[in-house]
Amino acid sequence: MIASVLAGLTILVVGDSHLGYPGYLIDTLQDNLLANGAKQVHTVGVCGSTPADWLTATPGTCGGAERIGKSPMVRKETISTTPISQLLATDKPDLVIVVMGDTMGGYGKDVFPKTWAWQQTTGLTKAIAANKTACVWVGPPWGSPGGKYNKTFGRVQQVSSFLATNVAPCEYIDTTKMSKPGEWGSTDGQHLTTTAYKAWGKDISDALVQLPGVKKLKQ
Repeated sequence: MIASVLAGLTILVVGDSHLGYPGYLIDTLQDNLLANGAKQVHTVGVCGSTPADWLTATPGTCGGAERIGKSPMVRKETISTTPISQLLATDKPDLVIVVMGDTMGGYGKDVFPKTWAWQQTTGLTKAIAANKTACVWVGPPWGSPGGKYNKTFGRVQQVSSFLATNVAPCEYIDTTKMSKPGEWGSTDGQHLTTTAYKAWGKDISDALVQLPGVKKLKQ
C-alpha cells in the first residue's frame, strides 16, 4: 500500500534542525520514503529556520545539512536556506514536505506569537501553492519540558493546533498523535534520541500515504 502511493514520486523535504544531523529525520524519514518507492528525495535542513526564512536566502543560526537520494547526508556548519521558489524550479517535486513547528513556538515566552506565526506559515504555503505543488506540513513532537529551549507540553499542543488550521492548502501531519507526552526520548528537550527519530520517520511515512492529497498524486 505504502509503496504504491509513493512509487515514482520526487519529494522535497525542507525544515529546521530536526533535519540537520546524522540519525535525525534527514536519515530516518528519507530512508523510509525511498524504501517505500519514492523515486527521488532531496532533504535540506537549516537549524533555527522559520518558514519565512525559506522565501529568500537566509543564513542559518547553527548550521544544517543536505541529503540527496541514497547518498550520505552532508553536514554544513555554515549554511543558508535556498529560496523555496528556487528549490521547486530545480527539483520539480511532486510533493513538498515541510518539517517546522518548534522554531515557531516562542518557547520561554508567556504568549504564543500567533500573528507572527500566521504570517510565517502563510508566506511559505502561498509560495508553494503558487507553484501548484502538493504539500504536507509536519508539526512538532512533544520533546520534553524545560531544557535550554523551555519547551512545555502545553505550548507544543498550542503550536500543533495552530498549524493544523493554518497551513492550508498543505495537508497537516500531527506529530503529537504519534506518541504520548514524554514517551519519545529527548537529548535536550527539543531534539529527540536516535530511537525516537526512527519512530518519527516511520510514523510520518505511514501518515503520509493516508492523506487524500498524496493519494491523489497517483491518480
